[in-house]
Amino acid sequence: MGDFLLAWRNIWRNTRRSVLTILAIVFATSLLVFMLSFQFGAYDDMIDSSVRLSTGHLQIQAQGYQDRPNIRKVIENPNRLLAMVTRLAGVEDASIRSETFALAAGPERSRGIMITGVIPDNETGISSLPGQIKSGRYLLNEDSGVAVIGSLAAKRLQIDIGDECTLLGQGRDGSVAATIIRIVGLYRTGIDEFDRTTMQIPLSDFDSVFSMAGGAHRLVMIADHLADAGRIATAVRPAPEATGLAVLTWDQLSPGLKQSIKLDLVGGIIMYAILVIVVAFSILNTFFMAIFERTREFGVLMSIGTKPMRLVKLMLLESMAMTSIGLVTGTILGIAVTLIFSHYGISMGDSGELMAQYGIADRLYPHLSLASVTIGPVIIAVVTFITALVPAMKIPRMRPVEAMRAC
Repeated sequence: MGDFLLAWRNIWRNTRRSVLTILAIVFATSLLVFMLSFQFGAYDDMIDSSVRLSTGHLQIQAQGYQDRPNIRKVIENPNRLLAMVTRLAGVEDASIRSETFALAAGPERSRGIMITGVIPDNETGISSLPGQIKSGRYLLNEDSGVAVIGSLAAKRLQIDIGDECTLLGQGRDGSVAATIIRIVGLYRTGIDEFDRTTMQIPLSDFDSVFSMAGGAHRLVMIADHLADAGRIATAVRPAPEATGLAVLTWDQLSPGLKQSIKLDLVGGIIMYAILVIVVAFSILNTFFMAIFERTREFGVLMSIGTKPMRLVKLMLLESMAMTSIGLVTGTILGIAVTLIFSHYGISMGDSGELMAQYGIADRLYPHLSLASVTIGPVIIAVVTFITALVPAMKIPRMRPVEAMRAC
């Protein structure tokens, strides 16, 4: 206790320098807490927007379907499986889909297109696409012989609302699959590749046209929280209904999205590293100056029998006292700012319209988590300790007589 009180008194021997050092730690800590919360929150929003458009948080498929899609690789009893997964804790919604490539022909043009069979009422719970209808309407459960199509695909086929489109493909049993459907809606997601190559029809129509015999290609699930996806997958895999099937999470379904997030995170880490280095130099400067100013004092103390390592301990106590004040204050400030913005959001300004096209809200919300609150303060605590240790280790190399002669 005596050493701590002495260290506390020494901190305020140069009040302005100590306050500036503490403020640097407060600023860095609060900024790290807020920025990590914002970054992790933005990632969650990006993932959620992406999976709600197409893949879902999890999918159940036939083995090998993800790598080599084939109309014959199906889930044989999807409705039984759907009933099972909807009872699982953490599953917000689920539905089944079937899909295949087919030739779509308008009055004058034809193009290859991905046809997806969906249960319309279920899609509103697992997909953002029903809310991205540009003109017309989305599918209804009672619909038959109708479809919604990407706006760019409709443009390429030169068809519009109310026009007929001929579909020609191959059924699951190898037969020729052909039908004529009427366009009731055009959607615009902002993802050109998706809008150029996709069409949705009712699952009942898909089943009959492509001779699916009740089979389906994907069972798509939306979890209550992104973090629940792994736990749900673990719970589904041993179930009898999922025997012989593949259970995939969002990162396995969209590896490109995961890689994009990793790349962005690397950029963020570089920026945070620069911030921590600036704080480290502030601490380093403070303690080099403190040792320079107190060299004579250290010489006197060592000459009367004070052990050098006790002086090192004293300097480290000073460092950790200032660091603790800065870390606690900065963490509280960072949490407070994050909570404010997590309620009101951060407007993306002119970028909001572009983000809305991708199904991402025009306001982003930071998400507090254990990781975002602890990573920054822990890194700063370790760095400041090491930084303070470097000048402190000059003390054992001092010679008392030479130190007492220092000005």
